[in-house]
Amino acid sequence: MPYVLTVDRQAGRQGWDRGADVPTALPFERTAGDEFQGVLADPAVVVDVVLRLVREGGWSIGVGAGAVQTPLPHSPRVGAGPAYLCARRAVDAARQRSVRLAVRGAVPPDAADAQAVLSALAVVVQRRSAQAWEAIELVGAGRTQADAAASLGISRQAVGQRLAAGLWELERELRPTAARLLTRAAG
Repeated sequence: MPYVLTVDRQAGRQGWDRGADVPTALPFERTAGDEFQGVLADPAVVVDVVLRLVREGGWSIGVGAGAVQTPLPHSPRVGAGPAYLCARRAVDAARQRSVRLAVRGAVPPDAADAQAVLSALAVVVQRRSAQAWEAIELVGAGRTQADAAASLGISRQAVGQRLAAGLWELERELRPTAARLLTRAAG
């Protein structure tokens, strides 16, 4: 089931690379003004893209979960279907929320649950220190805590403290939950 992401730049933001390294069903492209849109097939990738945008800051993020008209067109700008309508409603709602993200879907209660989990993840990501990010990036790339410690010139215990302070374990637990809820929201 596809997911449509509609993302709007807040005033004064520079452009995002629009997911150049993201596996998409339809690549991200500018749709109108400061907005861009893409279609993704994997809910785990949706979670990843949302959290990347949250980390960068300055975006209103709308996730639409549901059906799209097939076959897919050459561009997300000409796509149609309920997921597109949900993404439009979601980005409009995101502009009014403090976390600046919203989810709308074919199954509204599950979309609300997905939004709640993604919002909690967004708060975790937004509040991380630069030191926590250093440790998380290394360990998240597959390095051991000992390797990360050596790279950062700190003790293994300090890496563990940075991971704990950055709520890395909680993020790892909530990501698949968010993806499952997105799947349910799509119907």
